[in-house]
Amino acid sequence: MQTPPMGAHVDQLDPVAEARARDAQLSQFFLGDPQGWKGPVVHYAGGAEALRADAEAAGVALYVHAPYVLNVATTNNRIRIPSRKLLQQTVTAAAEIGAKGVIVHGGHVGASDDPAKGFDNWRKAVDQLDAPVPVLIENTAGGANAMARRLDRIARLWEAVQSAEGGDRVGFCLDTCHFHAGGEELAGLVDRVRAITGRIDLVHANDSRDAFDSGADRHTNFGQGSLDPDGVLEVVREAGAPVVVETPGEGHRDDLAFLATAFA
Repeated sequence: MQTPPMGAHVDQLDPVAEARARDAQLSQFFLGDPQGWKGPVVHYAGGAEALRADAEAAGVALYVHAPYVLNVATTNNRIRIPSRKLLQQTVTAAAEIGAKGVIVHGGHVGASDDPAKGFDNWRKAVDQLDAPVPVLIENTAGGANAMARRLDRIARLWEAVQSAEGGDRVGFCLDTCHFHAGGEELAGLVDRVRAITGRIDLVHANDSRDAFDSGADRHTNFGQGSLDPDGVLEVVREAGAPVVVETPGEGHRDDLAFLATAFA
């Protein structure tokens, strides 16, 4: 079985060099403050056009992670409307650098809200989005009223986004730490996800500092957390999709080497 492209979440200043430093084939990064509302900025020397050209020449695939503050599902207009705007800005900027996709968390609604409103808000967001690159919805670890913590919610979310115009440009990012902390077993997970989405476009392969169903989104390097190593390798192998590690940076090389054993 061919090893898919692998890499890490890195600083955006020079994602091509970051990939080379890890003997990796891809880099994922933010285009700005992950906790802020300012629009994306490309800090690469020479700008977006240079980054696109240099990444293509080096054979490095680029992925952009949208800011964590985005929540297009919420019923709060003061968050939902800016979220839609920032998501559009991020997707547009990602296209300019030749990114393969934009990863965005599924978001949540308030504890007293009907989750159906959140799913429909996602449909509306996709309807209005001009997506020259795929938007990859990522499962999340916590939140009692999250849109994408457990598979039953992901099924409802997927039904909503696929009914939108442009739903074919929406893909799925599977995070191993998030599913474990969110209460979904890794064994057989790829088949269960594909039964809902029909696709897995990217894997975030991370160990979890916290226990199963803890709801805590805290990553760690492989062998230092609570995930079953064989379960992680099964997910990576069965998904066959590009892989990003979002673990502490000093362990990236070891983590990528561990994941490569899935294809040895």
